[in-house]
Amino acid sequence: MTTAAIVLAAGRGTRAGGGLPKQWRDLAGRPVVAHALAAFAHLPFRVLVIHPEDADLARDVTGESAGDSAGDALVVVGGASRDQSVRNALEALQGRGITRVLIHDGARPLIGRALVDRLVAALDHAAGAAPALPVTDALWRAEGARVAGTVDRTGLFRAQTPQAFHYDAILAAHRGHSGGAADDVEVARAAGLDVAIVEGDEDNLKLTWPADFARAEAILKGRRRMDIRLGNGFDVHAFTEGDHVWLCGVRVPHDRALLGHSDADVGMHALTDAIYGALAEGDIGRHFPPSDPQWKGAASHIFLRHAIDLAAERGFSLANCDVTLICERPKIGPHALAMQAALADILGVDPSRVSVKATTSERLGFTGREEGIAAIATATLVQA
Repeated sequence: MTTAAIVLAAGRGTRAGGGLPKQWRDLAGRPVVAHALAAFAHLPFRVLVIHPEDADLARDVTGESAGDSAGDALVVVGGASRDQSVRNALEALQGRGITRVLIHDGARPLIGRALVDRLVAALDHAAGAAPALPVTDALWRAEGARVAGTVDRTGLFRAQTPQAFHYDAILAAHRGHSGGAADDVEVARAAGLDVAIVEGDEDNLKLTWPADFARAEAILKGRRRMDIRLGNGFDVHAFTEGDHVWLCGVRVPHDRALLGHSDADVGMHALTDAIYGALAEGDIGRHFPPSDPQWKGAASHIFLRHAIDLAAERGFSLANCDVTLICERPKIGPHALAMQAALADILGVDPSRVSVKATTSERLGFTGREEGIAAIATATLVQA
């Protein structure tokens, strides 16, 4: 059996504001209808029904023009009414081996996979299936702005989409319908089809008013998987003649200097590599080759700033970082707070997110013999 999804986006509704029909407005960085289409990406076939004036908008979402198809995507021009738009889509699916179809409002962007699965499973026992939620609030009948009475809510449900049907049955139902139906369940019942109710989803809201967009944004934010990246860096520089060293952006007086192609700030180099590592972007040498003479003697804040800017471009912010300097001398403690402040300023974060500390190697190895300084660093990036 082959299942297709029809996503209806031919309406002109502008009550939600924003200047565009609501299905084309931005929601969390992409059009509402793009979210709706994505919910059916696992199905073998999808149809997007559009208003003829929205062909360019549709092309931005699907890459296709009206009447074109590419494997599982088909763009169809809708009609003057909802039921005519559905029929246009159903007719376009003829001859494609479709046995089941889900018909969905493009203004409902938060449809979940579990609901789709419930609907498809329900078609094993019914000609149609639709999601709904029982009415739990009291219902009033009004006269003007005053309450004129109450309505018994027993057996009442709030209807949702997608609504699922056996393809041949719903196509025949639409062909025989006179038009003007509120949804496809009405068309199906008019044709005598049995429609099962499956459990709906409170998140599957239909965007109608401006406030609905804020609610949808909050739901999407809650669904978003937190992306946390951890990187580490290690660097070593030997001593040479001089009267100071640069460490974590601070000029520290010393009887030696550090040897390097740039300013040899071993702490900042380790931290820069930690950020690149968290992004899977290699190391400083990839972005600033030592063979390039323009980086001779360069200040290391250039490298660190590039790394944190690259993280921001990828949608990440720095949660925290930790730098450990390994040396016998110079003493780091008197300068640690200044180093913390300097790194925080370069990174654009609060100093509380930056740690700078030091240790010795108990006079073992090259650092113990005071032949140079080593540094290790860890950086944690989180999706902004």
